[in-house]
Amino acid sequence: MSAAGAAQAQTAPAPLEAHVWPLSATVSDDGVLSLAGIDVTTLAEDFGTPAYILDEGHFRARARLFVESFTQAFAPLGTSVDVYYAGKSFLSVAVAKWAREEGLRVDTCTGGELAVALRAGVPGAEIGLHGNNKSDSEIARAIEARVGRIVVDSFAEIERVAAAARAAGRTATDPVPVMVRVTTGIHAGGHEFISTAHEDQKFGISLAGGQALAALTAVLGHPELELLGAHTHIGSQIQDAEAFEVNARTMLGLREDLHAATGYLMPELDLGGGYGIAYTPDETPIDVPSLARDLAGVIADVCTELGTTVPRISIEPGRAIVGSTTVTVYTVGVVKPVTIDDGSVRLYVSVDGGMSDNIRPALYDARYTARLANRTGSAQTVRARVVGKHCESGDIVISDIALPADIAPGDLLAVPATGAYGRSMASNYNHVLRPPVVAVDAGQARVIVRRETEDDLLALDLG
Repeated sequence: MSAAGAAQAQTAPAPLEAHVWPLSATVSDDGVLSLAGIDVTTLAEDFGTPAYILDEGHFRARARLFVESFTQAFAPLGTSVDVYYAGKSFLSVAVAKWAREEGLRVDTCTGGELAVALRAGVPGAEIGLHGNNKSDSEIARAIEARVGRIVVDSFAEIERVAAAARAAGRTATDPVPVMVRVTTGIHAGGHEFISTAHEDQKFGISLAGGQALAALTAVLGHPELELLGAHTHIGSQIQDAEAFEVNARTMLGLREDLHAATGYLMPELDLGGGYGIAYTPDETPIDVPSLARDLAGVIADVCTELGTTVPRISIEPGRAIVGSTTVTVYTVGVVKPVTIDDGSVRLYVSVDGGMSDNIRPALYDARYTARLANRTGSAQTVRARVVGKHCESGDIVISDIALPADIAPGDLLAVPATGAYGRSMASNYNHVLRPPVVAVDAGQARVIVRRETEDDLLALDLG
């Protein structure tokens, strides 16, 4: 069928999969996607493409879900839970403000992220600082800002943080609060590069050979440091709660080992994040209330077995809060049929962005879905591959997807679940300008991170 013929064979627009798209997403009878009551054709006209469109109400709802679920699950145990928003997933001044307004703290892992949180007005006591290779200046700034925790990642860093604490005049009466990051050997996550608790990688101190126990003991030997507890993070995009439960048991065992060896019972355990979302219709996001109840049950049982009090718990969701809030809107450019090795035809659909605004498919073989967003399109579909505009054959947004056969230059294509690690990992490869982040809420749209300009690029080039 020709494109013209296909265009005549219209059908009702496919419904939106609620677990993939933002809460406010709707689609009209003529196939136009809207977010928070604003259709994407208007958003594209007003802000250009590509653009990240972030549903503020959805972000706030996800933040509240974590706070409420974990508070309700752990209150009967006589303890509380601090929910730290993992800023690495996506951080801006506006987002940091929203997180704090919804009862979250903010986890940072560089001086830049720390600067954004502080600019947003987040008190130092509600900020954590991570990082496997913190600079002296990052450590000093964290101490100056009186962050609520510095998560130390190596034996050498224990000594460096202690030295920085002494240099800042901190003593046993006013110690710097720290946690020790522990690798528990529990492998979880959708790709080797995002499974972070196995021993052969850069993060943390291993349980093996008593190393983690020795690190915790070493912190206790520094009066200018306060050992809050142990921290662990087992991976990312995990959709099964069992790994988190096993990890919690392991960490409680380490807590008791330190107690038996030194008499010190750590008041807190940080169980990290890594909670999975749905990127495609066939994936199932982790059930947050169920996860909270399961973890609370495991922790209660283990503490009863060990005869110890239940520690204060902290967690660090990032993707699970911001991931599904955002849709990237692209404009379609070149549409090209290509005959592939098996003799079939694949339609290559090029968009005006690509790996510079979403590197995850190239890094992790990450899968996404998409839909034609400015009209219904033909009932007939074709096998397609959505690709970017960069000078790389691996510049693929979606490797294999069925799209309307009449998709054409000028159409808008919307890719959901791009809130996490889209803008935060964006680059200027090929000197492409990074897209804006546009927050939408109750029929209003505002830019919270503006689009880069050529002047921004050239301002860094000193000739």
